[in-house]
Amino acid sequence: MTEHIRVNGARLWDSIMAMARIGATANGGSHRLTLSDEDRAARDLFAEWCAAAGLSMTIDAMGDMFARRPGADAARAPVGMGSHLDTQPFGGKFDGVFGVLAGLEVVRTLNDHGIETAAPLEVVNWTNEEGARFAPAMLASGVYGGAFDLQWAQSLRAVDSGATVLEELKRIGYHGAAAVEAQEFSAFFECHIEQGPILDSAGISVGVVNAAQGFRWYDVALTGFAQHTGSTPMAGRRNALLGMAQVVQAVEDIALEHAPLARGTVGSQIEVGPGSRNVIPGVTRFTVDLRHPSAPVLAAMDAALREACQEAAATNSLALSLEQISYTAPVAFDADCVAAIKRACQRLGVSHQTITSGAGHDACYVARRAPTAMLFAPCKDGISHHESESAEPEDLEAVCNALLGAVLEVAGRAE
Repeated sequence: MTEHIRVNGARLWDSIMAMARIGATANGGSHRLTLSDEDRAARDLFAEWCAAAGLSMTIDAMGDMFARRPGADAARAPVGMGSHLDTQPFGGKFDGVFGVLAGLEVVRTLNDHGIETAAPLEVVNWTNEEGARFAPAMLASGVYGGAFDLQWAQSLRAVDSGATVLEELKRIGYHGAAAVEAQEFSAFFECHIEQGPILDSAGISVGVVNAAQGFRWYDVALTGFAQHTGSTPMAGRRNALLGMAQVVQAVEDIALEHAPLARGTVGSQIEVGPGSRNVIPGVTRFTVDLRHPSAPVLAAMDAALREACQEAAATNSLALSLEQISYTAPVAFDADCVAAIKRACQRLGVSHQTITSGAGHDACYVARRAPTAMLFAPCKDGISHHESESAEPEDLEAVCNALLGAVLEVAGRAE
């Protein structure tokens, strides 16, 4: 009976550690930026493992890798599993990589037990999820989901070399012939570390992700007048930094007003001019990040931010520039896929909790075209995008077993 089979946790862990050696950093992390030489080596190793597992590989025009295991019903769209192999600069060993290799481990386990599924299975590596070398993040899955134009995405330039996505795809040998939009899934599952502290602090093995927060990103500038700090009276000053301080507090208040799911942050990209200790700040430029899983709530937060910025500008006699540079709508994952993960956890007898993702993932764009859900594994102290990122082998194994159970339920076993 398929419900009694389990993945090989040691093999999964060994594969993650082997991948981590590509672009390994001195402090125990991974530095494997999209379409770099290290990314090419990671792709080559993944392709080698897929071939050894009997999978056929298709590569599309964005370099996405689709490794297929045939099913008994070739007419059915495959059940997909995957994530990404690229990392943040000096990032961790598990972010993204776990999702790709968990999918591969499911296939290896089915091979070990001689189990044929009714629907084909496909393990996917999406290109440029992190967005560290080519902005924006989740680029290739965004093209797949219809959020980005292919030619625009291929024309983006690397922050380090200025080379375009298309040029780098060709350079590393991963510019495929398949159309990005040609791939279809009957369902898609992405495993990932949580990148937050909820599961770790509660001792929960599996996070069953039913939604992902939407987010709005802004560029804000407040312009006042730079004057001498000693000879300019306090009354009548046009202090741009004082106006920014009011906005910083307002962003915090806006998030707290929509607790517990809201997030509001003035980021660390802050400029204050003119840059002298005895000159009143004449200009500030900063970023704002607002997040919530409800589109109407996120719209209300947007309105509150705009009102707060206008008030700060008026109170301090400042000129205001407020530009929303990005909007990603909240995603509600497929109820049937979510239920399949929960049933798999129940059969396994592992602790699990429904959770909303605070970060964006490839699954968010895939969900535009296919029934989709995610599984989270705890990560120590919720740390991610850092070399100290850490996860326990038994937690990753538990999540991978839940993935196996859900995929078998959705794909079905061949008669």
